[in-house]
Amino acid sequence: MVEDNVADLVTRLKAGEDAAFSELVYSYGPKLLKHAEQFLRDPSEAQDCVQEVFIQAFRKINTFRGEAALATWLHRILINACLAHLRKRKTKDTLSIDALMPEFDWAGCRTEPLGEPLLQIDELIAQQEVREAVLLKIKQLPDPYRSVLLLRDIEGYSTREASEVLMVSIATVKVRLHRARAALKKHLEPTLLDVHT
Repeated sequence: MVEDNVADLVTRLKAGEDAAFSELVYSYGPKLLKHAEQFLRDPSEAQDCVQEVFIQAFRKINTFRGEAALATWLHRILINACLAHLRKRKTKDTLSIDALMPEFDWAGCRTEPLGEPLLQIDELIAQQEVREAVLLKIKQLPDPYRSVLLLRDIEGYSTREASEVLMVSIATVKVRLHRARAALKKHLEPTLLDVHT
């Protein structure tokens, strides 16, 4: 959305205009839903979470001062809502990341064979199927590791910010991020490397 259009939309939202709320949902809903699905892995939960975002935005629009972009403000609400959903299901999700981690021998060397890269990294990044594979593998990580990885590597949060949002220590963020990256790397290698050579 163009900045002038966003300012006009915010003014209309604060005035309580129904059409403005429809425009807000239409303009920002698809991107918020995509981000929620990355965090929650469950389309139904993601839809509920996005609905919560718009309810909160409706209730709190008069507190929006424009210090950040409207999209950023909505995104912050979304992340908090997603993390609240993850905390609720914490007891149900007992997945361990250990099965996803690379294996090492007694000397600390990887035991899995590595192949040769098929393409240069910049060529791989440009391919849609690789992006889809990365997102799929991220979705397979257990919640605590996926959340840290998404906040740090996808959303660009600092370690301290991720620590505050997740309500865990900085050390915990660092450990989870390291393990999430290692697990992700291991499970992306078949896509990124030619294991038959």
